[in-house]
Amino acid sequence: MASRSKRYRESKSRIQQERQYSVTDAIDALRSGKKAGFDETVEMAVKLGIDPKNSDQQIRTSVGLPHGTGKSVRVAVFAEGEDADAAREAGADWVGDDDLVAKVEEGWLEFDVALATPPMMRKIGALGRFLGPRGLMPNPKNGTLTANIGEAVNEFKAGKVELRNDAGGNVHVPVGKLSFGKQHLEENINAVLQHLQGIRPPGLGQRFFQKAVLSSTMGPGVRLVV
Repeated sequence: MASRSKRYRESKSRIQQERQYSVTDAIDALRSGKKAGFDETVEMAVKLGIDPKNSDQQIRTSVGLPHGTGKSVRVAVFAEGEDADAAREAGADWVGDDDLVAKVEEGWLEFDVALATPPMMRKIGALGRFLGPRGLMPNPKNGTLTANIGEAVNEFKAGKVELRNDAGGNVHVPVGKLSFGKQHLEENINAVLQHLQGIRPPGLGQRFFQKAVLSSTMGPGVRLVV
């Protein structure tokens, strides 16, 4: 493994590795280090006490961050007719049906979120091999497959983010930028934790939140009290 930068080591030295920080103190800890030459993304990783192999315990949902992620989200929409018009009016970056399907089949994936209306599933089903591995396949569980396409475009443009567990039961999600005001970061972080708590699988026999860590793009992780 390549050695960590001097900046990273200095930042880590300011963090008490065995301590669990409150959200407020964790944000302060991230900001205490030397700043990078760009506005770093703040990400939260949450280890959940779920069995990822159990379909009833898998997490696949989305949550609106009150203050967005600080990133411009590129939205592609598979729709036709009035739905396509609604998507364009809402500000989708790309809208199409057969033409957009063909473009993706050729390898184009220059977007962050893919939305579709239910009638389009018959056309985009074959795109699973392109979109699935990247977590971009429209799905009703996370609001990316919906009849209310204009509303969905607005929500994802405004900062709605997907939450899905990996094979280890971890959920990784961006919660803003280091430049955000402390209150805005706190409210985004709490929105994610509250949403996850609200969809806790029933009958789970162990603690749901096993561990949560907050980090910035170039900085070390800070463990949260959860």
